Amino acid sequence: MATATGKQLAKTIGKHIGELQKMCAGLDENTASRAPEGRWSPKEILSHLAGPEGGGHMPILQAFLDQDTPRIDLVIEDPFYSEKRARMTFAELLAEVQEEYERISEFAAGLTMKQLDRKAHVPVLKDTPLGEHPTLEGLLGGLGFFHIEFHIAHLREILKSLGRE
Repeated sequence: MATATGKQLAKTIGKHIGELQKMCAGLDENTASRAPEGRWSPKEILSHLAGPEGGGHMPILQAFLDQDTPRIDLVIEDPFYSEKRARMTFAELLAEVQEEYERISEFAAGLTMKQLDRKAHVPVLKDTPLGEHPTLEGLLGGLGFFHIEFHIAHLREILKSLGRE
């Protein structure tokens, strides 16, 4: 049976995606495609949030349920910015992010506590508050709250450096 915890995770994810959408409102294609030296463009930030092309973040989350303590080798700082995504408009990329996090929200909302407590081995998270063996609840919280919030602040910083406040 689905839990209040899963439903709360879904609500939190929706709230933060709403904040991202507000931040992106009215951003023109020229600005969205520009990046300060050595930094990501707004389009690359959205591409990163959408996750790997073709599957997004869902295969990682589903692995918690399909395998006992799966090893997940996250690639941190990969914008997943393919030629296909480079040709997409900023609005299309934002829609892709929204759809991805709607899938994640629906997934989270339907989880039981037993499922939320399942663990994975994620070596790259060893030195983070989640640790090397996060629960599915922890990873969903990290993805749906901290990750989105981090990239909202990242986007705000990029837009400021591009002269858009």
